[in-house]
Amino acid sequence: MTAPHLADVTWPRRTERLVVRPYREEDLGAVWAYRSDPDVARWVGRAPRTRDDLATGFVARPGEPALVAEHDGVVMADLMVRVGDGWSQADVRDGAARTEAELGWVLAPSHHGLGLGSEAVTDLLDLCFGELGLRRVTAGCFVENAPSWRLMERLGMRREAHGVRDSLHRDLGWVDGYTYAILADEWTARRGG
Repeated sequence: MTAPHLADVTWPRRTERLVVRPYREEDLGAVWAYRSDPDVARWVGRAPRTRDDLATGFVARPGEPALVAEHDGVVMADLMVRVGDGWSQADVRDGAARTEAELGWVLAPSHHGLGLGSEAVTDLLDLCFGELGLRRVTAGCFVENAPSWRLMERLGMRREAHGVRDSLHRDLGWVDGYTYAILADEWTARRGG
């Protein structure tokens, strides 16, 4: 049995202060407003040069839409859940199909320091280990992006790798990167379940 696709999830999802839902074309202006900020663009994998460039970047893989989070009706973050296969030996490959996800997030600076990033990523982890039934979730960042790795640590994710000059940054050259992960049973225990 393989995990459902994000397109199969009942949207929107609601947390205490957020609405998490698939990206819509009318969200482009709000997303552009923070993604075009140089302090934000510094850390994203694909920095858009124009609104059209950004719009093209939000064309997601079939069945896995780009997501946004709204706070008080304002889009203040975009989120990624990329479901994939775990590593396996060839003869048990079917058992590793669609068992893992990689998460990503970009938060508007106007909403930093309010706990909204943690709330949004908590919802993604609940989604991955609940409705999607995954067994493992990972996320990565540049070592210098301390707010990102601190968020992962606050949520109980474990630092599994410190890659030395493994990440090519557009301005800084080769820099170190971190990879974090958490397993379904660890998340369930953390959530008291």
